[in-house]
Amino acid sequence: MTVTTVHPPAPARSGFTAGEYITCLTGIVWREGLRFLHQRERFVSALVRPLVWLFIFAAGFRQVLGISIIPPYETYILYEVYIAPGLMAMIQLFNGMQSSLSMVYDREMGNMRTLLVSPLPRGYLLFCKLLAGTAVSVLQVYAFLAIAWFWDITPPPMGYLTVLPALILAGLMLGALGMLISSGIKQLENFAGVMNFVIFPMFFASSALYPLWRVEEGSPWLAYLCEANPFTHAVELIRFALYGKLNWVSLAVVGGCTAVFMIGAILAYDPSRGFVRRGPGGEA
Repeated sequence: MTVTTVHPPAPARSGFTAGEYITCLTGIVWREGLRFLHQRERFVSALVRPLVWLFIFAAGFRQVLGISIIPPYETYILYEVYIAPGLMAMIQLFNGMQSSLSMVYDREMGNMRTLLVSPLPRGYLLFCKLLAGTAVSVLQVYAFLAIAWFWDITPPPMGYLTVLPALILAGLMLGALGMLISSGIKQLENFAGVMNFVIFPMFFASSALYPLWRVEEGSPWLAYLCEANPFTHAVELIRFALYGKLNWVSLAVVGGCTAVFMIGAILAYDPSRGFVRRGPGGEA
């Protein structure tokens, strides 16, 4: 007589362990870091733009655009000292848009095409991608600060540490904005035009190159537009943090925009609720 033992069904898995989440985060960050190391021209191009502004344009505008004593500065400063925080934010802005370009490629032909259909929460995958891009942008900013030090742009020694949280938050906001924009781009050929439509208005209509009180003297309505620009508050958050101070308004705006952009990107990358409908058989 044969006795058949019936085993109870294994309980359904309710979720992932903390170790599995950490493994996913480590893998995505590591891959982004390796891509950054292998693409040396990306590192060089990220530094060329701000250095051109710092070494060439700042030298020409120094006598024309003198800066008065405005917070967080406690004395008169040179023009190149004023624009340094804006150039730091510009590095993060371009890096966020470049990360979005990689999202468009990876979503269609790369590893994100596989990751986005994995059992892991899609929002967590996007956050890991965003965090990896932010880490790369922070490294680029510190490389810029190291070069700017030889140009007599020397914030307080503690400023190199206090600016780190501001750089992380600003990088998250700009990266989330780029991710939200990339959700509506289906072809790489359309990316350049869309990015130019976003990057240059955000950069020039901000306090990166000139204080808002000078903008208001020339055009009050343009000054209001600059104040409503999230990039302006990213610049001011970095500017104050570089001198060990905190701009609470900018912190609130950058933090709020980060949450809004990230939530919008998660919804947009959800094929069931996305803002942009995919074609038949298309994938997010």
